[in-house]
Amino acid sequence: MEERSLKITGADTSFFNKITNTLSKILIPTRIGINNLFINIKRNALIKAYENYTKENENYNKEEIEKKYDTAYTAYLEALDKYVMDSIYKKVKNGTASDFERNALSSYYEVTSLKEKEYMDYKYRKQKYLLELDEESIKLTGKEKAIQKYQQFYISKMDTLYKAILKNYSIKLADSTNKYDSTKEWIYTKIFYTLEDYIQNVLTLKLENSEKNEYQEIVSDYEKYQGYTVGKLDTKDNIEKNMILLGISRKLFTHSIPLIVAEQCYEKLLKDARTLVQDTKIATRREKAYSMLINLIEDYNVRLLSTKVYWDNPKERESYKKFWDKYKEISKLKDVDFIEYVKQKEILFIKNDIKKIENSKMDYSKIIKYYRRKLVDYGAMKELKNSYISEGNYKGIIKKLERVDKI
Repeated sequence: MEERSLKITGADTSFFNKITNTLSKILIPTRIGINNLFINIKRNALIKAYENYTKENENYNKEEIEKKYDTAYTAYLEALDKYVMDSIYKKVKNGTASDFERNALSSYYEVTSLKEKEYMDYKYRKQKYLLELDEESIKLTGKEKAIQKYQQFYISKMDTLYKAILKNYSIKLADSTNKYDSTKEWIYTKIFYTLEDYIQNVLTLKLENSEKNEYQEIVSDYEKYQGYTVGKLDTKDNIEKNMILLGISRKLFTHSIPLIVAEQCYEKLLKDARTLVQDTKIATRREKAYSMLINLIEDYNVRLLSTKVYWDNPKERESYKKFWDKYKEISKLKDVDFIEYVKQKEILFIKNDIKKIENSKMDYSKIIKYYRRKLVDYGAMKELKNSYISEGNYKGIIKKLERVDKI
């Protein structure tokens, strides 16, 4: 209406714009104050409802308390949403916003852009965004009591939201009707990104506020992950980091990322790791990539496949049983002869991976040659003219190969 009236009168638009901007800047602090007061009221009501909801008391009507908690949570989110649109948007528009507020509005638009194409993702991510925004605002106040009270609710709710987001991605990834859909590559990225985001923003808070032994199973992996949060990461580092994230997910998100989806994620990392080994030209870097691949193969077989109960293919199950028996047998060497244990374990992993990839649709010829050269070096395979004869359990099996002159 303002723009149309200016056009009709033909008045000096710059003069009216200056007046409008000046009035806006005067009124914005008042509006922000009202919104902040409103948010405080809704937040306090929510925390009280949450405390009642989490109390263990038989005299309470659980269904009614849950309803009150849901109502308080909805009202709180609406107040936060209104704050973004009424206050932050106007401050950014008028050039009076801080960096925090400009970034907040940018993130808001990023989330709302999902609404049309990915509604479920939008639904959970918008809640997550609003909670993060308010949590950051509370921390800026420096009021320890308010921070502690809010964080109890915050950790619980964020836990639920992350699980819902990951479950949504898992459903998409497990959808067999879109087996060759190129967007699945993007889903892998989203899963790893969400897991990392959870560790940084929620798990860290949990570890700070929990009993010492509550997360003992994942502390080691968490500390390993911390090593990948500093400096620039290359392809190898990113694969290793994602391997650690998957390991943590097997403890924290067994329902949101079911085994069938975790298996696909591991296979994706294995594919990337094999490609890295065969594409790396510099020998020292290739050896590092190879060591990472061996660790990934062990992680995949020990952390995931050893827990797999249902197998679609009986032959694969029997093959894995043989592998697992051999792995346990080799593990006995660990305290007797550690160097031999490492060597025999590596030989087992190489032979097992060759079996998996030699008939693959992807061209793994370079890494198969690299693997076989390793077996020759370890004395697990003899090189003859135009052929290799394998030793140990595979003695007598001759595989005709092209002679490898350059690896």
